[in-house]
Amino acid sequence: MKERVFSGIQPTGTLHVGNYFGAIRNWAALQDEYDCVYCVVDYHAITFEIDPEELRRASLDMALDLMACGIDPERTILFVQSDVPMHTELAWILGCVTSYGDLTRMTQFKDKSAGSEFVSAGLFTYPVLQAADILLYRARGVPVGEDQVQHLELSRRIARRFNGRFGQLFPEPEPIVGKGARIMSLSDPSIKMSKSAGEQHYVGMMEDEASIHKKLRSAVTDAGLETGAEMSPGVENLFEILELSTEITGDASIVPELRSEFADGRLMYSRLKDETFERLMSVLRPIQQRRAKLEASGDIAEVLRDGARRAREIAAETIADVRKRVGLGTE
Repeated sequence: MKERVFSGIQPTGTLHVGNYFGAIRNWAALQDEYDCVYCVVDYHAITFEIDPEELRRASLDMALDLMACGIDPERTILFVQSDVPMHTELAWILGCVTSYGDLTRMTQFKDKSAGSEFVSAGLFTYPVLQAADILLYRARGVPVGEDQVQHLELSRRIARRFNGRFGQLFPEPEPIVGKGARIMSLSDPSIKMSKSAGEQHYVGMMEDEASIHKKLRSAVTDAGLETGAEMSPGVENLFEILELSTEITGDASIVPELRSEFADGRLMYSRLKDETFERLMSVLRPIQQRRAKLEASGDIAEVLRDGARRAREIAAETIADVRKRVGLGTE
């Protein structure tokens, strides 16, 4: 039996190259080695106000994007979170064994609620639902980035508390950290690439070539052409995107060549940006073509229904066991 891994992604926001290199590429790589369960987490998305029709459309779009990026529903359970309502039932139960103090220490809540006039209770209890997402499938591993390690540690503590009170049931999920790929904003390389920062800060996976070329040509670097100069964050970011792209295209010889030019103070940043654009588009074009074919087929809703059915089979078994241990229901 393969060990099971779980991960989820919110449907709100454009899937960008930071998401791909930082997470989705690793998700796809895990499919042969693990029993993978991947989820579009629409329950999490409603912690902020969003139009209902937009949310439904965004969930389908995100699933198409994931499949285009290599998530194979033949090898992986892919579904939309709200199609498996056991997620929220388990979240309530786990919330009753979660410390209020633990939730107050979650840095993401502090960051996301800062400056907001209305802060939903759902945003505060978000990490409990996140724990329920993972534990519902008794996942032993979770592919994570650095910014999710704190939430995963809370999931481990929640599992430990439940097991200590009601008997051993949930494994404590371990982080699966892929090759580091923290892609930064093109306009402000001091912050992580994100749609919320603004249009100029990210490169969308399905964005047209002219727009991507314009963004890369405008990416922040420095004055350049100084022998022995320290590489600026903006230049490091472009090299990171270039290196990750060439890992996929198999054309890595350009990287040491450009690094050597930088060390000698000969590197023209216009060339670095153009080479990065060409290699990145070699990665994105096949993904965009797969996305167009998948959308044209019209099968995505059926794929997600089948994924939800398979997910519910696992979830129902876990919830039945949980309810019995906790003393819920009349049977």
